[in-house]
Amino acid sequence: MPELPEVEVTRRGIANRVAGQRLAHAVLRAPTLRYPVPAGLAKKLAGRPLVEVKRRGKYLLLDFDGGHLLIHLGMSGSLRFVAPDEKPAKHDHADFVFGDNVLRFTDPRRFGALLWLTGDPLQHPLIAKLGIEPLTLEFTADWLQQALHGKALGIKPAIMDGARVVGVGNIYAAESLFDAGIDPRRPAGRVSRARLERLVPIIQQTLEAAIRAGGSTLRDFCGPEGMGDFQVQHKVYGRVGEPCVQCGSPIKVIRQGQRSTFFCPRCQR
Repeated sequence: MPELPEVEVTRRGIANRVAGQRLAHAVLRAPTLRYPVPAGLAKKLAGRPLVEVKRRGKYLLLDFDGGHLLIHLGMSGSLRFVAPDEKPAKHDHADFVFGDNVLRFTDPRRFGALLWLTGDPLQHPLIAKLGIEPLTLEFTADWLQQALHGKALGIKPAIMDGARVVGVGNIYAAESLFDAGIDPRRPAGRVSRARLERLVPIIQQTLEAAIRAGGSTLRDFCGPEGMGDFQVQHKVYGRVGEPCVQCGSPIKVIRQGQRSTFFCPRCQR
């Protein structure tokens, strides 16, 4: 599933190419994705200037003059630029045409979303209850300690909870906890302040490194300019049975909250 780095890579790629340009027209091929695509959306979008491209959690907000296009990539979706004459494939559900720049929305599982919003988009029900952005100054050890106080669930699912912190998905939670030397099973409320002070900047550094690398290309994800390669930097994720890069012990995998958790039982305490 595309997480914060992949969505941020997508945001930057779109903004660099078409922010400030006028949308000539849109071609919408699917009446419904995770939610019904609003009737008449293509007509609403035609001719509007794209003012800014924003991100909130894993949602993209394309701010047009007079409204906002909310996009979610679902579990395996992508937005990428294609040649104007490239024919759509089976799962290419929408094209947004900015002159010679054609932005194509692909979603094989149809778990994504295309919605038209007016008013304050941050008050939309899909966004209003999202947690703190981890790449902001507000995300501190003080804040995290308060948010985790008394929580008995493991630290990994705790930092993956989008109502608490947005965008720290399975890959980036596993990699951050490894670098911080924290056992993902440790009860969140019992992680020491000293460890939280180490964990917060590591989460931020991990996310920033993934953004610089273009995200992690797993399954179908592809950014606007092509594939990312952060997966080559993974130290624990997807490496079950392989030697730990620090101590040589085999990487183990367990299940937490229906997700696979990769960790080194010797390095992470």
